[in-house]
Amino acid sequence: MLTINQIRENREFIVERLKVKNFNADEITARIIQLDASRREIQVKTDSMQNEMNRISKEIGSLMKEGKKDEAEAAKQKTYSLKEEIKNLSEKIIPIENDLKNEIIKLPNLPHESVANGKSAEDNVLVRQGGSIPEISDKALPHWDLIKKYDIIDFDLGIKLTGAGFPVYLGKGAKLQRALISFFLDEGVKAGYREVMPPIMVNEDSGFGTGQLPDKEGQMYHATLDNFYLIPTAEVPVTNIYRDVILNADVLPIKNIAYTPCFRREAGSWGAHVRGLNRLHQFDKVEIVRIDHPDHSYESLEEMVNHVESLVAKLGLPYRIIRLCGGDMSFTSALTYDFEVWSAAQKRWLEVSSVSNFESFQANRLKCRFKDKGEKQTRLAHTLNGSALALPRIVAAILENNQTEAGIKVPEVLIPYTGFDMIN
Repeated sequence: MLTINQIRENREFIVERLKVKNFNADEITARIIQLDASRREIQVKTDSMQNEMNRISKEIGSLMKEGKKDEAEAAKQKTYSLKEEIKNLSEKIIPIENDLKNEIIKLPNLPHESVANGKSAEDNVLVRQGGSIPEISDKALPHWDLIKKYDIIDFDLGIKLTGAGFPVYLGKGAKLQRALISFFLDEGVKAGYREVMPPIMVNEDSGFGTGQLPDKEGQMYHATLDNFYLIPTAEVPVTNIYRDVILNADVLPIKNIAYTPCFRREAGSWGAHVRGLNRLHQFDKVEIVRIDHPDHSYESLEEMVNHVESLVAKLGLPYRIIRLCGGDMSFTSALTYDFEVWSAAQKRWLEVSSVSNFESFQANRLKCRFKDKGEKQTRLAHTLNGSALALPRIVAAILENNQTEAGIKVPEVLIPYTGFDMIN
């Protein structure tokens, strides 16, 4: 979330920048300024009374030594009165602070200066493309038919066991899934990321820290008895490792990578664009997460984009990189690049990764801070993350793009992991 100092000192700038995200912050920021003024006024009174009480308390001992018992007793009564007034003021400030926090968390992160104005995906900016669009037969099948033909993923069995959007991977389909996970993890470790295996359920504080709660609880599976949430991405537990932590600047950047199953309760819809592997409630994903120094976080973002680009290129998939416009960005992001791969039988681009810099927005919620060498003051870190990669649409593209009459060719980089070069 934005800091109160940012809002107090740069209100007009914030209102203007959030228009890029199609968010009207005028009324909310006005309420925040008003609540902050009330809170500060009470705090000034409280501090003044506390100082007065401390001064009088010191005098009481001297008065007693001097035998001035009546004056000492009067001073004691004054401290009792001040203590009661301080208590009353403290009770008044609590609801104001709660209201202030509730208003601040309604504000999205400020978009980076490079973010284009726009309302939807049509206004996103193409950064670059790579790979070649494959030429496939007119008889080529979409992946939802291929998986039945080769008996590698069973959606009906998933419905029997759980429900729609929970597929069962079988035989070579399961091995392909495992191969991709291992490949993505190994490539991340080679790039300097530390592998982490986090819990796939988190508490409410973790959900708040990365911005999923309180406004996105409808998209998360909630274990109500224990008040735990199934994670929508490894970003949540891995970033929360650094909640309420003060780091030394010399350990930055911190680079972690994690594989987890992910769970999302997405709104249902019909059509080919959500068919098969295009949209699931449970899916596998490898995530890269960085905690970084504010001076270097945008260099790190580019490094992360290059890493994800190397993965799709090594898989031989045609891809494009898109910088999201303000209207298509997430609530928490300052700058996001999306990766899309070409799905030959569907004849459409499929999103497979988002790589984002959140600047200090998540760090403020997390209270993730660092201290530069020789400095006494702490500063908020910058957090970044990206899919490297999400598996379902990668699998869809691999199956469709690599289909032949003899079967489906496995990308060369995956053969050491699968132990086979064809699905047939």
